[in-house]
Amino acid sequence: LSDLTATCEQKASDFESRQQLRSEEVEAINKAIEIISSGAVAGNSDKHLPSLAQQGGSSLAMLRSDTQNKMAQSRVVQFLSTKGRELNSRVLSALAERVSSDPFVKVKKMIKDLISKLMQESASETEHKGWCDTELTTNKQTRDSHTEEVNKLQAEIDDHTMSIADLTQDIADLSSGIKELDSATATASAERQESKEKNEETIKEATSAQAALTKATAVLKEFYAKSAEATSLSQQSPEEDAPETFSKPYQGMLPEGGNIVDFLEVILSDFARLESDTSTSEAMEIDAHKKFMFESEKDKALKQNEIEHKEAKKTDTEGNLHQATSELKAVQEQLDKAIAYYEKLKPTCVDSGITYEERAQRREAEMQSLQEALKILAGTDVDLS
Repeated sequence: LSDLTATCEQKASDFESRQQLRSEEVEAINKAIEIISSGAVAGNSDKHLPSLAQQGGSSLAMLRSDTQNKMAQSRVVQFLSTKGRELNSRVLSALAERVSSDPFVKVKKMIKDLISKLMQESASETEHKGWCDTELTTNKQTRDSHTEEVNKLQAEIDDHTMSIADLTQDIADLSSGIKELDSATATASAERQESKEKNEETIKEATSAQAALTKATAVLKEFYAKSAEATSLSQQSPEEDAPETFSKPYQGMLPEGGNIVDFLEVILSDFARLESDTSTSEAMEIDAHKKFMFESEKDKALKQNEIEHKEAKKTDTEGNLHQATSELKAVQEQLDKAIAYYEKLKPTCVDSGITYEERAQRREAEMQSLQEALKILAGTDVDLS
């Protein structure tokens, strides 16, 4: 880089030196022409050297014309150098250096060729810009459309995935609920069977006891009925060793003073009540068990139906998820292609540091400067400031 910088500085210095040298050359030639055109040379030449007068006039005219061309060429160099710096134009700066060293006629052709080249570049870039604008606009619409569709499909996939997870959990909860119901009904049925067997045994034993008590009571009642009919012993003064006699019918003896038939009847009523209570309890348990089993089967049927509904919905959602995933893959591929094409367009269609308008303005300024350079070469006054 340092070598390149030094080279550029040396060339710039050499260019300025050549410009200064040419300016001094033009100034010297102008003075020479002025001296030669004076009476001391031109007048005496006409008087004493008539044969050389015509040759001298022609040579003087040629010298004057060449001097004017060099002056114009020098002005063009100065003008192009100034415009090159103002516009930051490498084209004008390079041309200025070439103009300073090339013949006058060649300079005109070179400037005209450069103007033609710049016009062709302008037309070509205008056409290219139109193509780029169309391609970039279409590509942006494509990328925006595909990006929006990708985002939409991704949102759908997220929703479907979440719905499937929720449905899976709901189905698991419902299945667990059905298992709990099956366990509860099995336990209730076992307990009902155990209670039924116990109640039936209790009723059977109570019935058997009642039958035995009834029979025993009948035997005693028959006995005491016969004893009641016996004639009571008359009251007399017994001897000391005489047995005790009855003053009223004999009905048996109990520690509490009651009779045994009444006691048996109390026991009989207790067994009758036990049978009745157990039968009532059995009936109530049967009814409660039926209601529990009905509600359980109903709840199980509802849960099973809900499971089937959720499984069907899950299947549909999984199908939608598969379709959305496939569509996302296809759209993503199209978006990737559009992005890749955009990256391909960027080097030639996307501005990098300078816009198309800036390039067009600079090119227009360069062509205008070249037109003015031609005017300078033609002898037309042009403001060099």
